[in-house]
Amino acid sequence: MKSRILCFFLVLITAGLNAQTAEAYFQTLKYRNIGPFRGGRSVSATGVIGDPLTYYMGTTGGGLWKTSDAGARWENISDGFFEMGSVGAVAVSPSNPNIVYCGMGEHAVRGVMTSYGDGVYKSTDAGKTWTKMGLEKTQHIARILVHPNNPDIVYVAAQGALYGPNNERGIFKSVDGGNTWKNILFVNDLTGCNELSMVSSTPEVLYASMWHHQRKPEIVISGGEGSGLYKSTDGGDTWKKIHEGLPEEKGKMAIA
Repeated sequence: MKSRILCFFLVLITAGLNAQTAEAYFQTLKYRNIGPFRGGRSVSATGVIGDPLTYYMGTTGGGLWKTSDAGARWENISDGFFEMGSVGAVAVSPSNPNIVYCGMGEHAVRGVMTSYGDGVYKSTDAGKTWTKMGLEKTQHIARILVHPNNPDIVYVAAQGALYGPNNERGIFKSVDGGNTWKNILFVNDLTGCNELSMVSSTPEVLYASMWHHQRKPEIVISGGEGSGLYKSTDGGDTWKKIHEGLPEEKGKMAIA
């Protein structure tokens, strides 16, 4: 009789647990600041496929940070390697987690100071050491994409100089791990790429948001004739505007 009662209670407990929703499990968890101290605004973060404990975070003044224990502790991994401290983008190769690319210069243009950067850095040992890979004059890098199967194929979305025109902006591609770069989408010297997205199952398909912008002493210009949405189906060799249905005046656009 006692064994039957015990089994009955176990069934009730199991049923109760199964009835709980995911929301109920996480009700006791609270968002909290887990550092790093005085790292600056956090504008970029990424994880590692297959590793739920490892993350990289880029800040606007404190460089690049890494955690290997889901955020319990953070370590600065850029000091001594980076020449500047403003990070705009970070990406880990999906096929080789030891390969990490970091783009410099924050991409969130503000009415006050916006920190610029000095190109792209690469690590081949999961952030222990870094090498500069060029694109120094891009100044503000918004996104880096790495091919899901080939870590040597890299795309960089460069916003370019904020306070005036320059030609080192748009989308750059490397097929040799960042040793050389080719500008594969350029609109004009005031328009850069603020967002770039890849179809993971078909990596030749790319979507790009081009943003005409400039910071002047008295105003921030956002939007203009250069702004637009583009699509490539051949890995960035050719691009097509896809503006049908969008407003005539286009500014900074996000892609998901």
